[in-house]
Amino acid sequence: MKQPAIIVPDGCHEVLLHACCAPCSSAIVEWLVGHGVQPTIYYYNPNIYPLQEYETRKQESKRHAESLGLTWLDDDYDHEAWRQAVCGLEDEPERGRRCELCFTLRLTATARKARQLGIPFFATTLASSRWKRLEQIAHAGQRAQETANGEALPGPIVTFWAQNWRKGGLQERRNELLRAYGFYNQQYCGCEFSALANKAGG
Repeated sequence: MKQPAIIVPDGCHEVLLHACCAPCSSAIVEWLVGHGVQPTIYYYNPNIYPLQEYETRKQESKRHAESLGLTWLDDDYDHEAWRQAVCGLEDEPERGRRCELCFTLRLTATARKARQLGIPFFATTLASSRWKRLEQIAHAGQRAQETANGEALPGPIVTFWAQNWRKGGLQERRNELLRAYGFYNQQYCGCEFSALANKAGG
């Protein structure tokens, strides 16, 4: 069965793309540029632990963006604030309530940044991972959109581009680009609870 095409929203010529890592963003960025959409890369991932893991993923994301001449933005790494936000959800399973809250926190920061930058659309590379629930990401993005648009921030109203980035051959292209760039390819989502779950399952 033919996979549905990725569709650019009407009027979308620029997008603030929340990037969780270089491998997940590479094929998406390539697709966006090839279809006339200018991505600005926004790296905001306070969930990632430990700090060395965070820095490794951060530098790979920055290297990828700079190789393409794209604007790359970093935001504060406050893992302790993230831990406090998910307090009580530490034992949730992967794809559970902790994950959706984590998505919402990161995408709300992205939506606010998009408004501040005057970029009317935002999206996330989280929706490229087969380990994530797309409905959780879509719900988190919608909540982020509503929160940011309800605040007294400069800039235009923003829209979340809810897209399944696994379609259109992008998953296969991701793997090709991963090898071509020699990206560091992590083996867990990023947070310590994900890492512990992977170890328990392995």
